Amino acid sequence: MKKLVALFLFLSLTSLVAQAQEMTTQSFNEWKIVTVVESIVPMGLGRSRMVENMTDVNTDDYRTSRVNGKTSSQRTVSRKELKVEKFDEAKLLNFFSAAGINFQNIASNDAMIAARIMELESEGYSLVNVTSAVESVGGKDDSSGIFISRMFFKKTVSLK
Repeated sequence: MKKLVALFLFLSLTSLVAQAQEMTTQSFNEWKIVTVVESIVPMGLGRSRMVENMTDVNTDDYRTSRVNGKTSSQRTVSRKELKVEKFDEAKLLNFFSAAGINFQNIASNDAMIAARIMELESEGYSLVNVTSAVESVGGKDDSSGIFISRMFFKKTVSLK
């Protein structure tokens, strides 16, 4: 009977210690956005890249508020100040070559993007969401176009 009571007390205390440790552990989410821009300019003349920001930004420095819905102090924020200096970019291939759509280029880009996703997952990030958009050729005289995708990654970081 004494052993049973001792075991019960031991398990109870162990449970309390584990709960206390959980209560003192704080965590936050770290986010990373990877943007893929793939050119759909004919003849392969565009530029395609995978881009990641490497700079911490404080949005309070660039945000203003409107009080009456009309008056704005946005002009006090310079666009030059918004540009970050540190970012990573990986070169990708363009969707079009001289002969038209180049499927080998698309497969090569997929391999690069998948490799980056796997690298980020090995660092503890998980892919949460992907958004994409396209600005395609709008007629005979429009020689511009891009396909853009943004991948949102999240990693939970624990602080003790």
